Amino acid sequence: MDTHQHHQDIIDRVSEQLKDVLGSSEQGIYIYLDDVHKACNKKFASLLGYASPKEWAQTEGNFPDRFADHGSQEALVSAYGKAMERMVASTIKISWKKKAGGTVETIVILVPIEFEGHLLALHFVTD
Repeated sequence: MDTHQHHQDIIDRVSEQLKDVLGSSEQGIYIYLDDVHKACNKKFASLLGYASPKEWAQTEGNFPDRFADHGSQEALVSAYGKAMERMVASTIKISWKKKAGGTVETIVILVPIEFEGHLLALHFVTD
């Protein structure tokens, strides 16, 4: 199995493991492994104007540039770095870019998680 397929498999299995949380939470949630390998719940996809979690997950590009408003990118990258390097959670304000234009202001709780030896970030998003 190549690296891309392995990472997709990790995201698919983490999503399956967390399916009740993803499906039942009142918050938007997304799971991030890298710019290509990510998943979200319907609430987060809808918040940003995507028709489905699958449509959002298939969106390509540099994650902060693609999804976070310019003024929020540094906070998002910094919180992610702390989560991955020091295993600490953060609560940050993030302004997300909506698919059709405009932004939405949120509070994000970013938490590091480990799944089968892979570090990922789990994000809970409140608008």
